[in-house]
Amino acid sequence: MTKSFEEFEVHKKGVLLTKQVYQLLKNPTFEKEYDFKSQIKRAVFSITNNIAEGSEYNSNRQFVKFLKISKGSCGEVRNMLVLAKELDFSNNQEIKSSYDLSIEISQNLSNFINYLKKNIDNNKG
Repeated sequence: MTKSFEEFEVHKKGVLLTKQVYQLLKNPTFEKEYDFKSQIKRAVFSITNNIAEGSEYNSNRQFVKFLKISKGSCGEVRNMLVLAKELDFSNNQEIKSSYDLSIEISQNLSNFINYLKKNIDNNKG
C-alpha cells in the first residue's frame, strides 16, 4: 500500500510553513501590502498542493515533476521572506523561523526527488 500525501513528512512541514507564513502576515505592517500577501500565500499553498497533486498520479515520473514545482514554490516563499526582511515588514526572528523551515523543506524535496528518480531508473530494467 502506498502512502497518502498527508503521511509524507515534507507535506507536514509544508503545512507548518503555511501556518507560520499566515501568522507572519497578521503583523500590522502587512496590512496594506495586498500584492505581497497574495503572492506569498499563492507560493506557500503551491508547496503542499503540488505534493498532494503529484502523489495522486501513482507515477514516480509524474510525482517528480510536481515535487520540482513544489521546490520552486519553496524558493519563491524564501525569496518573499528575504524581501519582507529587507523591506522591514517584520522582525528578523519572526522571518528567520519560516526562512529556515523553507530551506529544510527544499532540502527534503531534493532528497525525495532523488529517491524517486533512482526508483524510476532502477525500474527501467
